[in-house]
Amino acid sequence: MRLLLMLCCTLLISPSWAASVLLSAPEQSPALEAFTEALQKRRPHDQIRFALSKELPSTAPGADTRLILFGTEALKHYLEQANTTPALVLRVSRLQADVLLQRKPSNTISLLWSDPPLDRQLRLARALLPKSTRIGVLYSPASAGLLDELRRTAQSLNLEVIARQWRDNRDNKALRQVLEDSDLLFGLDDPLIYNRQTIKNLLLSSYAHQRPLFGPTVSFVRAGSLASTYSDQSNWLDTLDELLDQPTAQWPREQYPARFNVQSNRQVARALGITLPDDAELARRLAAGESRP
Repeated sequence: MRLLLMLCCTLLISPSWAASVLLSAPEQSPALEAFTEALQKRRPHDQIRFALSKELPSTAPGADTRLILFGTEALKHYLEQANTTPALVLRVSRLQADVLLQRKPSNTISLLWSDPPLDRQLRLARALLPKSTRIGVLYSPASAGLLDELRRTAQSLNLEVIARQWRDNRDNKALRQVLEDSDLLFGLDDPLIYNRQTIKNLLLSSYAHQRPLFGPTVSFVRAGSLASTYSDQSNWLDTLDELLDQPTAQWPREQYPARFNVQSNRQVARALGITLPDDAELARRLAAGESRP
């Protein structure tokens, strides 16, 4: 009787099923090791393992395997191998995916975007600078496809988008024009515009015109932009924890993490005479105003 009771208790506290979760990237790294360990702690009843991208064909994931790819090279290898195993893809931005997929969505992958959503970034700018209505945007041919969505979202917030194509980052004419015609500079996560070679010029120019830069990522906030939303490892683990419990057929084709943080640069804010609320409080206010799957 005691054995029967123990068995019943075990069945009650154990999950109804355990997943086999395979994480894959071109190479292992301390960050990936930490992510794998953190996911294992979140899901102790699952079998969590890592495989290099080149090992995937020989691994032959089964139907019950949940495949997670990290980065553009892992996604590229998956596409080249014509792999049909459903996969969740992390650390890939919308622009990077456009290049690899050539704007043709795959039915077997679910893209969990690494770049912050445009509407969330716009609402952040609106919250910190409520009197600013003209949003300056620099774009390249790669990011031009984001402008229609940006304009629609801006219009819903009573904001106007002032966009200029920056064809040659050695020529400051487009940068100067967009700063003169707008109230702030809104950074798209476009590496052709925002990179190590251009960031100093962008920041110095925006300071000279007293136009704060928002985004495009949290790394640029550390370099000198005003603020950005971002999702950390804990936020991504929350998202994965929910998706891994779902049948792969129910995975969304694309998704941003529902949970996120805000990071601001208070030294920059003081220099521009901007009063910033607490980052955590600001994130809570933004989260309360949005609805995402």
